[in-house]
Amino acid sequence: MNLPFIFHSQTIDGLAFNQEQVTVRLKTETLDFDSVYVRLEPDNEEYLVDMTQVGTAGELLLWEASFRPNRDRDVTHYVFKLLKDGQQYWLDARGVQKRIPPKEFHFKLNVNHQPPSWVQEQVFYQIFPDRFSASKSESDIRKAYVQHDSEAIIKSWGEAVGSHQNTGAREFFGGDLKGVEQKLDYLEQLGVTALYFNPIFSSPSNHKYDTTDYFTVDLMFGTNDQFAELCEKIRGKNMKIVLDAVFNHTSVHHPWFDIQQKGEGAYGNPQSKFRDYYFFEGETNHYIGWKGIGNLPVLNFENEQVRDYIYQSEASVIKHWLKPPYSVDGWRFDVIHMLGEGEGAKNNAHYVEAFRHATKSVNPNAYVLGEHFFEATQWLQGDQEDGAMNYYGFAHPVRAFIAQQDIMYEPINIDGLEFKAWLDEARAKIPFSNQLSQLNQLDSHDTARFITLVDGDKRKMNIALALLMTYVGTPCIYYGSEVGLEGGLDPDNRRCFPWNEIENSAWLSIYKQWISIRKQYKSLQSGSIQWLHCDTNELAYARVLGSEAIVVVMNLSGDECSIDLPLWQLGLEAAHLSSLLDGRELIDYKSHISVNMSAQSCKLWRLK
Repeated sequence: MNLPFIFHSQTIDGLAFNQEQVTVRLKTETLDFDSVYVRLEPDNEEYLVDMTQVGTAGELLLWEASFRPNRDRDVTHYVFKLLKDGQQYWLDARGVQKRIPPKEFHFKLNVNHQPPSWVQEQVFYQIFPDRFSASKSESDIRKAYVQHDSEAIIKSWGEAVGSHQNTGAREFFGGDLKGVEQKLDYLEQLGVTALYFNPIFSSPSNHKYDTTDYFTVDLMFGTNDQFAELCEKIRGKNMKIVLDAVFNHTSVHHPWFDIQQKGEGAYGNPQSKFRDYYFFEGETNHYIGWKGIGNLPVLNFENEQVRDYIYQSEASVIKHWLKPPYSVDGWRFDVIHMLGEGEGAKNNAHYVEAFRHATKSVNPNAYVLGEHFFEATQWLQGDQEDGAMNYYGFAHPVRAFIAQQDIMYEPINIDGLEFKAWLDEARAKIPFSNQLSQLNQLDSHDTARFITLVDGDKRKMNIALALLMTYVGTPCIYYGSEVGLEGGLDPDNRRCFPWNEIENSAWLSIYKQWISIRKQYKSLQSGSIQWLHCDTNELAYARVLGSEAIVVVMNLSGDECSIDLPLWQLGLEAAHLSSLLDGRELIDYKSHISVNMSAQSCKLWRLK
């Protein structure tokens, strides 16, 4: 089906807005359209606004129209309608359609709530504190843990990780905040600009998702004063800091719950003042645990004391760590879609909005990041989260396309066309500013490492890395990936960082190059995405912002191929394409070019 070229960018190239007016710009090929409209529903009824031709860009026509944003809601939806020779063409956030698209795919703009612009400029690095770097000797680590926790299992750095069914959560290797501080120069040289820490607060486990004290750094990681010093040194490197917040549930050892009945906790004590902090069945000891897990009792946000403690009061946990001397730059909220009033997460949206308000009340530019393993559309319309850990819109499809596994490690086989459709659909459902603030990862503490999923295949891994660094959203590297650290299912994916293998790593220089490219070009951080080619095993797209364009081409097949690129669709004046990966290849610019691709390879060019 031949469709005309029609494109709208929600960057500064195609969108301007304030509280009073929205101006949109449309690019089309030079066809004699009978009518060109932008379609709105300001009062849930259709309005068509005529678009005016305002100029050209290369071989493209430019159209423009202005309208008022919605007054009764935060998000304004709009879509484009074009008529020619009895045919209709509609442009929604996925691309050109032959009929009016459903509203979920209309372009979206939230004029009242925008994510902080600094997020899209970052390259994040995720640190699992116990496994990143240890500042103490093994003997000192053992002495410390014996004094603190006699049941802890202390292992030598780099030793194999045990399973959760065995001793996985009780194994400690001694990574700490001082160890992170000692590696700040390394992280700076790697090029990362923001650090996301897995939980650092008091907890009996190594993963710390079972909190016992939200106001105290776990003793084995360090002290509050040491964390404040670390924050200052991180800021001295011009890096941002995001902490992990586990507010859906606590540990059974939290004083509020107190499963060992050492104090006045809720367990075994129906008269406890903390009883209503959790969900018990009458006066029994039966309670709701996160996903049925007994050592993670779910908090009841219907209780005002819980609300005050977590987010509502000026002394709340959320506000405390955003203030000096820590002044962290954002929160990653664990399983945020599950918290609320009871097992069904009743009134969840209300509490997520409240978390946002509490965060922004201290720092309007703080990052509100949610964890969602699956689709997060409803939380990403601007008024709840700035972004999500983008499993559904990035990690899932990339894993399916390149590693042929779904998120549950079951087989899946999709081609390039299905891959593109998946990406477009996920992106189209949320405002563009929130798309840019999605946290894209190939792997994390909850998934097998991507290099392990592809059995160490360097060509597949490099293509995945290219997607991570050039696709819409903010890239995040899981610690150790940059040196090829492998790992299977959780907790094997939480191995110790192999510091003694850095000099022999074939990956470190590759990661540094990709990170440098990502940081150098604003179009990769904030630009629109334009697909130039898509076939069974071949993909090509451009990231465009103003006069800057980066072209990404990938061949996933086992054979060489030639890919045609319709560069005229970018509407830019250019002399040639310059390779960013090898610095040698230079191609004279033409409105159409054909590039030769070796098997399972990727190329990156800048139009200049």
